Amino acid sequence: MSVQEVLIEIRSAMPYISGITVSGGEATVQHEFVLELFKEIKKRSEFEHLTTMIDSNGNAPQEVWDLLAPYTDGVMLDLKALDDASHIELTGSSNTVVLESIKYLDSINKLYEVRLLLVPGHNDSDEELITTALWLKKVNPNMKITINAFKTHGVRASAREWPEVSDRDLVRYHSIID
Repeated sequence: MSVQEVLIEIRSAMPYISGITVSGGEATVQHEFVLELFKEIKKRSEFEHLTTMIDSNGNAPQEVWDLLAPYTDGVMLDLKALDDASHIELTGSSNTVVLESIKYLDSINKLYEVRLLLVPGHNDSDEELITTALWLKKVNPNMKITINAFKTHGVRASAREWPEVSDRDLVRYHSIID
């Protein structure tokens, strides 16, 4: 789909939307397309009421954020684990770039929220949650933190065996993070 085709779709939905969020896969992998789309949205008066947001895993270098930032109202960034070993277990890659993205996006006022995907038995110990909350609050005491409960639909084969989050777990997570 081209940028012009996306703009046609946006126009048809205009009465019902207040913003555009680009998500994935991973939106920053297609950052050239996102940049072109957001530039078009920002330069056209017919779209001036629309916000532009990115849903990201945060694994993008600062150079990508620098390109997107002038045309992006905010980033909703997923943090799978503060502990690098846990992050590697969950995602297969280090969280170094993700943590740098959190700090950088916050410093330029583009970080809308950090979303914690919690997986029972993998990244949800009280210690890890407290450490994560303290680290995020050190970056910004007013940071918006959202908890996302792990679900098994749409995940890679090895993750299908992981337990889903219970309502009781969610209450515990919120009591620690909030």
